[in-house]
Amino acid sequence: MKKVLVATEKPFAKAAVDQIEKIVKEAGYEFALLEKYTDKAQLLDAVKDAHAMIVRSDKVTREVIEAAPELKIVVRAGAGYDNLDLEACTEKGIVAMNTPGQNSNAVAELVLGMMVFMARNSYNGSAGVELRGKMLGIHAYGNVGHYVAEIAKGFGMEIYAFDPFVADEVITAAGITPVKSVEELYKTCQYISLHIPANDKTKKSINYDLLNLMPKGAVLVNTARKEVINEEEILKVMADRPDFKYISDIAPDCKAEFETKFEGRFLFTPKKMGAQTAEANINAGVAGANQIHGFFANGDETFRVNK
Repeated sequence: MKKVLVATEKPFAKAAVDQIEKIVKEAGYEFALLEKYTDKAQLLDAVKDAHAMIVRSDKVTREVIEAAPELKIVVRAGAGYDNLDLEACTEKGIVAMNTPGQNSNAVAELVLGMMVFMARNSYNGSAGVELRGKMLGIHAYGNVGHYVAEIAKGFGMEIYAFDPFVADEVITAAGITPVKSVEELYKTCQYISLHIPANDKTKKSINYDLLNLMPKGAVLVNTARKEVINEEEILKVMADRPDFKYISDIAPDCKAEFETKFEGRFLFTPKKMGAQTAEANINAGVAGANQIHGFFANGDETFRVNK
């Protein structure tokens, strides 16, 4: 009997676990649960006889993979998968997947929520600004970018998007203006919402030259990964431009410097909050369970992220 392990240092909601367990058992597999573990040794022990694994932000390193000789598939419940060692998975013949789109609306709602909070000066009683009529740039028009644009339309924002992997016709059909370059996007829009992955091409790509193109009153919103930001250079932008504000779903390594120098011009959530809704929590976990069943039953590798 195949064993499916759910290993989450930060647990799924109980409703999600219950649904995952139901899917796994109805498919004829054994269900195992490791939650709130405090030592890597616990994870290494739990994976030793697992054939499949679902994780959240848990790091599936080469050490973890080598401790799991029976493992055939690992699913990251969420869109980002930089916590999975893809090279090690490939070497061991393990299929690595993510669950794209399952938390997209949750992230998008957070984007607009943080934008409103910042626009109203953190509700400190002083006069803020409105989002209506402002230009919003979507940097990468994927699942999350789509939802951000959809919600922003309700605020009356003027929306632009840059994504070299999405046809202009698709963007235009959604009522959004496509632009030809990332520089054009930043030069045009007062608000930029980042949705790019963290990879060799994008890490530290959001730099001084790019950010300094933004119009007066610029606001950068990052619900992607902190690694895409050149932190040294965003500090320089903040210092050179008193009008510039930064919102992030994960605090940068230079958070202390923001706190001492740029009070009132930044907002960092205490932990990554994008997928932290009951709905997204359930959707991603259930999708992971269904993808594992599809893989074992039919060889379905639709959401595979490694080669």
